[in-house]
Amino acid sequence: MMRAILRLLLIACVVLLSVTGCQQQPATDPYLQLSGQTMGTTWSVALRSTNTSDLAGIKAGLHQRLDGLNALMSTYDSSSEISRFNQDSGNDWFPVSEDTARVVALALEISRLTDGAFDVSVGPLVELWGFGARPRQSSPPTSEQIAAVLAAVGYENLELRRDPAAIRKKIPQLRIDFAAIAKGYAVDLLAHYLDQQQIEHYLVEIGGELKMRGVRNDGSPWRVAIEQPLDSSRKVAAIFPLTDIALATSGNYRNYYEENGRRYVHTIDPVSGKPIQHQLASATVLDPLAARADALATALMVMGEHRGRQFCEEHQIAAYFIIHHNTEMTSYSSPALQGLLEQR
Repeated sequence: MMRAILRLLLIACVVLLSVTGCQQQPATDPYLQLSGQTMGTTWSVALRSTNTSDLAGIKAGLHQRLDGLNALMSTYDSSSEISRFNQDSGNDWFPVSEDTARVVALALEISRLTDGAFDVSVGPLVELWGFGARPRQSSPPTSEQIAAVLAAVGYENLELRRDPAAIRKKIPQLRIDFAAIAKGYAVDLLAHYLDQQQIEHYLVEIGGELKMRGVRNDGSPWRVAIEQPLDSSRKVAAIFPLTDIALATSGNYRNYYEENGRRYVHTIDPVSGKPIQHQLASATVLDPLAARADALATALMVMGEHRGRQFCEEHQIAAYFIIHHNTEMTSYSSPALQGLLEQR
């Protein structure tokens, strides 16, 4: 299981108003619901189909694709493709699957677009600050420790070749982790499989990352609620009517620790090497690709409210922010999000 991914990602703050259970339902239910475990979290699919005879086959196909991704991208499996790449200290081209090549290509694209706010090599910094697989040290890292780990971080040190698919390191100590993009990519993969099965109405969810197509049984859009980011609350902050779109949320309000009166959150700035210190509590991104939404939501959390707003407006990103202002919460909807919702 890809528990390392869960350590790096927020337990996604999305409540599915359309899917009330995770167990397979009788054929009389307007939605057929499938579910399981993957990547250290849960997955679920709600779909409408007139053909229920091959439901077991559809679920087997979904499982096959998820198991295949785990075999490629799990950092807890020493024999996975990514683990073997991380263990290799050479600088020769390392052959990879087409799925891995696609994820690396998108990751590098988002890294360049965000000036390094998104970076798949940030894992060693996450571990240094106590949010990885290793136990947290007794005190925050020193400037010297941060600088030493930063020397091994940087998306610029990762190269991709598409034909034949391969990746390589510019520095031997580089390690990559798809924590902030793999769940989104898995959602896209399952959605593509359902498209191939000619399923026209579905909602796919993995650990809170979503992709939906078509409409609900009554012809209305799927309704997705964004959780209010309060430590002890699961109140709803906003509800979006959506169809034919993906959604991902990142935030800092549940994965943190406090020491000497200071809060350290799990989102690490790959440039400074330190946990972020700003008032943005959560960022939700809507995009045709769940993998892209996943990565961008993480990048926006690194940027913070002001830089994030500027980025969304410059690049037409459909995003929704929830911001801490003293004891109150405020929200921001980007122009692209407002335009998208007006079309629904």
